[in-house]
Amino acid sequence: MKKPMTVAQLTELGRVQLSPSFYLRDFLYSDIAAIHGLSNIPDNPDLAIEAGKRLCEELLEPLQDAFGRIAIRSAYRSAEVNALGNAKGYNCASNERNAARHIWDMRDSAGRMGATACIVVPSFANRFDQPGDWKRLAWWVHDHLPYAMIEVFPVRWAMNLSWHELPSRMIFSHVPDARGYLTKPGMANHEGSHESEWAGILP
Repeated sequence: MKKPMTVAQLTELGRVQLSPSFYLRDFLYSDIAAIHGLSNIPDNPDLAIEAGKRLCEELLEPLQDAFGRIAIRSAYRSAEVNALGNAKGYNCASNERNAARHIWDMRDSAGRMGATACIVVPSFANRFDQPGDWKRLAWWVHDHLPYAMIEVFPVRWAMNLSWHELPSRMIFSHVPDARGYLTKPGMANHEGSHESEWAGILP
């Protein structure tokens, strides 16, 4: 599939269903693109669709099944949009680092695909707003879903939830006073069940 160059072509691309609940259009909005007059459209739609389907089918759908509707804060970024976000200091990593992450249609340096969405889980965030509560949701995801990486942010416990062909299984916190890795391979807390951490959070 070629990059859409008309409204009709972009409309059809947006209608591509990635999973039972999600369409590609759900992931194409970008604050950076909207403010700076850029089009946030995949250069390689087929790769974006393939990676997006895995993200939706393996992570977002089961998370939504468990917790109810999830809100998408930021997801797909074109290479152009991400590069501008990085240059202007909008908390965007370089294109090299965001390949196979927010840039769904760019493989990483090893040729692997991946996709990331920044999401909020309202049913969780509305009930658990005390310091450290973010860990409860992070451990639930760790125990139940084949995620590649999680990055947690302080506002409403938003998280970058990533799918990747070679998952690193790391959870990193950007929360003040708790910045750093909650877990990653090799840490003593990585294996086994963490039910004691997340018990009682399901709505």
